[in-house]
Amino acid sequence: MTTAEGEARRALGRLRRSLEKARRELGVLRGTLERAEADDFPGDEYEDAGRRLDAVTEWLNQEEARLRAKVLQAGGLEPGRVRRSSMRSSSARR
Repeated sequence: MTTAEGEARRALGRLRRSLEKARRELGVLRGTLERAEADDFPGDEYEDAGRRLDAVTEWLNQEEARLRAKVLQAGGLEPGRVRRSSMRSSSARR
């Protein structure tokens, strides 16, 4: 799959994995520095950084939904009309 949609989906997946890694690394850094610095640790700044990662993750979710809707629409389907359960039951009948 070398379509633009496929490339976009792969890029979104890579970005999601990068965000997950960034969240883990931020947690490790926070834990290490909290122990080392104790009362001097800037916890508010780390909370703010976590909220920023959350905002980027939310944006990413919206982009994935937007891309999914465009792909379905290009295929002649309405995004809200396709259900996984109906797809499973129709394939099970075959």
